[in-house]
Amino acid sequence: MKRRGFLRSSFSAAGLSIANQAQPSGNVRALAAAAGSTPVLPAFSGVDSNPALGGGVFKLGLVTYNLAKDWDIPILIKNCVQTGLEAVELRTTHKHGVEPSLSKQQRLEVKQRFADTGVQLLSLGSTCEYHSPDAGVVKRNIEETKRFIELAHDIGALGVKVRPNGIPREVPEEKTLEQIGKSLQACGQKGLDYGVEVWLEVHGQDSNLPSRIRRMMQVANHPQVGICWNSNREDVENGSVQKSFEMLKPWLRSAHVNELWIKEYPWRELFGLMQKAGYNRYCLTEIAESSDPVRLLHYYRALWLELCR
Repeated sequence: MKRRGFLRSSFSAAGLSIANQAQPSGNVRALAAAAGSTPVLPAFSGVDSNPALGGGVFKLGLVTYNLAKDWDIPILIKNCVQTGLEAVELRTTHKHGVEPSLSKQQRLEVKQRFADTGVQLLSLGSTCEYHSPDAGVVKRNIEETKRFIELAHDIGALGVKVRPNGIPREVPEEKTLEQIGKSLQACGQKGLDYGVEVWLEVHGQDSNLPSRIRRMMQVANHPQVGICWNSNREDVENGSVQKSFEMLKPWLRSAHVNELWIKEYPWRELFGLMQKAGYNRYCLTEIAESSDPVRLLHYYRALWLELCR
């Protein structure tokens, strides 16, 4: 694959190996019932059962939000190959048009476009969320997530990204955290049936606190459900992300990284913690639009490699 040798040699110089490559309240129970009967879950033991931890090999990829929101699939693949980015998360509503409304033939065409390009179609970035006090809204989001899971299966993607997007103040916090966790559990069971993971982005005002995300994961307790690290300022405590990282490490399945020039965020420490944990997937670039995106991505990758060194 183009540029893979450069990535391998850059990490080898740093002494790193590069290779190719888890009783509710009444309202929550009702929501789970609306999504289907409560599943009998496989055993899940955190880090030991997490397929994203082991080997210490992680690479750089791209979230289409927002830099690549106006790229169709051929341009997206071309630009990723040109800049050495090895995976993509396709955000819903963007120009590439990869949505649950695609026909079976269109899904096959998407899968084939990525085949043998050296760019992995890693995940789908949905905006599905489960924090609403309205049970009907939550049910609709669960069903939408299931449609994204089916789409991910058909196009060969590994995961579907979902999110919390706040903590409603009109209900007890613990009730919301349980509701989100049980919703994730229902989605995880669908994912188990289709071989697709569900990744909860560490996202949203108040809902992105690592301690709250941990509680959601504890309630979900499903081998197909994990988190997408989101590189938020809330991760940082006394200049370090170690406490937050260790708190969420058992469920780490994907990672979004943003502006690497921000000195207040300890990027080198984060990447070191990922290496120590044996994280073996991708850091996905999530940055703003640019008038010269390809040149920017070349610089971004160079800085990322340095911070990982």
